[in-house]
Amino acid sequence: MYQWLNGLLHLIFPRVCPCCNQYLPRGQQVVCLPCERQLPFTDYHRHPSDNPFVDRFWGRLPLQAGSAMLHFGKGGRTQRLIHCIKYEGRRELALELGRWHGHMLREAVAFASAEVVVPVPLHPRKELQRGFNQSSWYGRGLGESLEVPVLEDGLVRARHTVSQTQKSRLERFQNVADAFEPGRADALAGKHVLLVDDVLTTGATLEACGLQLLTQKGVRLSLATLAIAEMA
Repeated sequence: MYQWLNGLLHLIFPRVCPCCNQYLPRGQQVVCLPCERQLPFTDYHRHPSDNPFVDRFWGRLPLQAGSAMLHFGKGGRTQRLIHCIKYEGRRELALELGRWHGHMLREAVAFASAEVVVPVPLHPRKELQRGFNQSSWYGRGLGESLEVPVLEDGLVRARHTVSQTQKSRLERFQNVADAFEPGRADALAGKHVLLVDDVLTTGATLEACGLQLLTQKGVRLSLATLAIAEMA
């Protein structure tokens, strides 16, 4: 019954590839095959402790591992994916991409040892406005593939912040420096925590969140994002 109904809905409301807006054949869950072949994968998961993602946090956060699935460039396919998630409400796309990335991360022992996924939280006002937290849905997909729990209240956003766009690295960090607080500290102590967000730019948000997580006794920290943007 469910398969029949799903097929009917697919016929009436055909899904399209978020990268090219062409018809997405049944069985292709994320993007069409031609766009998948052209996605700018990083392969950072193959060198989880020595790659440009981890280098961006050198001297700032002690990391077990770090990885982004895709490179982010203006006008590219990755930007289209992120735009669909954040501004078109495509939470299922964030979930599928998280599953996809999670299967990649399972190849690396450093990520396979993660015990809990913690998404970067949105301020309640922003989450109410958007309707969902894209990092949480991405984190759910990661957690599903890595077979670890997702602790969505592992961090809380204590203060609303203005947009990070157009700010320098220092301004970004100052903007979010005291914006986060540990949530379920009892569930994090002694754990290998995988902190996740949608896009890594300067790393200010992830740094602020990571520092808070590391205040919990025995926490080991890794990071993962859907994409990494080039630094100017």
